[in-house]
Amino acid sequence: MPVIIYQFLHIRPIMAASWREARESAREKNLPQVYHDCDTDTYGACHTGEPQGSFKNGVFTEHRCICMPAHLSAEELAEKERKFRAENPDW
Repeated sequence: MPVIIYQFLHIRPIMAASWREARESAREKNLPQVYHDCDTDTYGACHTGEPQGSFKNGVFTEHRCICMPAHLSAEELAEKERKFRAENPDW
């Protein structure tokens, strides 16, 4: 009888409520990036290129996220986000 092996993509976002908490999560988990998910208004830490989003009826929908290097300070992250949003008001 053949053996069937199923491999599932397991994405475990590290959720936070601010840039500061996202940086702490990145430091604890040794992750290179932090993000602000603009669709859910949550923050988190992630690997470079890791998609953020949600599954609904088995379909993955990517969220609009602002991702930046985790080595920046919380103040730098907030300022860069403000600048990006001012330059891209329809985003």
